[in-house]
Amino acid sequence: MFRTRVCLVAALFVAGTLCTASAQTTTPAPGAKPSRVKLTIERLKEMRAKWALNKPRLKVCRAEVRRKGLEGDDRWFYIEDCMDKS
Repeated sequence: MFRTRVCLVAALFVAGTLCTASAQTTTPAPGAKPSRVKLTIERLKEMRAKWALNKPRLKVCRAEVRRKGLEGDDRWFYIEDCMDKS
C-alpha cells in the first residue's frame, strides 16, 4: 500500500516536471512578426509625425478630446479621425 502511494507520487512528480520543462523550452521562431504592442507604438509614432505638420489643427483636436473627456486608445483614435477630416 505504501509502495503504491510512493510510486504514484513519483509518477505525478515526473509528469509535472516534464510538463513544465517542455513549456519553458519553447522558443519563438526566428523572423517572427513583432508583437501587437510594437506595431501599435510604431503606428502611433507615424501618426504623431504626420500630425506635427498641422499643429493648429492638432491643437483644436486635442481641445475637443479634453472637452469630451476621452482617455487611452479612444483619445488617439478620435484625434486620428479629427485630423483626417481636415
